Formats: sequence, structure tokens, C-alpha cells
Amino acid sequence: QVQLVESGGGLVQPGGSLRVSCAASGTILPFDEMGWYRQAPGKQRELVATINRGGSTNYLASVKGRFTISRDNAKIGVDLQMNSLKPEDTAVYFCNAVLNYRNWWGQGTQVTVSS
Repeated sequence: QVQLVESGGGLVQPGGSLRVSCAASGTILPFDEMGWYRQAPGKQRELVATINRGGSTNYLASVKGRFTISRDNAKIGVDLQMNSLKPEDTAVYFCNAVLNYRNWWGQGTQVTVSS
């Protein structure tokens, strides 16, 4: 059974950096696509960044230039490096993986940007 486990969330001051990671277990196949989504209180879940098997990336407009997504094929995971964080980046961040049109989600990790 495929499981995604996130790590690396926490509290950071505005302008700071944080890296969240996601590791998959229960599979040896590379996913077609992996990505990060986030959900703030009272808001819908939104796509933050995705990366496909070929390495092509897609970012939410408001995080372009600040966030970088990368895949770790050795561990079948995905990382999100977040720089110049803003209070509006505060949310629960979820890892997502897609393989043959099936979706898997992690349990989420809290990122709070506050002084």
C-alpha cells in the first residue's frame, strides 16, 4: 500500500526559509507526477507546485521565484524549498503523488509564517 509521509514543517519568521519533504513507501515505481498542495483555514486546497517524471515543473503564481520543487528519485520523494516566506504562505502543506491516474495524499504538515 502506497503511503506518503511529509516532514519539515514548522514555525518561521516572515522572510525566512523552510524545506518540506515527502517520502513514499510501498512502491518502487516512479510516480508520473508529484507535488505539493496547501490549505489555509477557511480556504480551499490549492496547488503550490508539481513536478513530473521528466522534471517539468509548475508553480502557483504567488510562489514563483520563491519556492523550488525537486524530486528525489532515490527515495521516491519530493521536496519543496520555500524561501522569502510570507504570512499568507501559512497553511497545511500536503504531498500528492499520481500514477496511472490514481492519486495519493500525505497527512499534511503545518507551515506557519509569523513574527
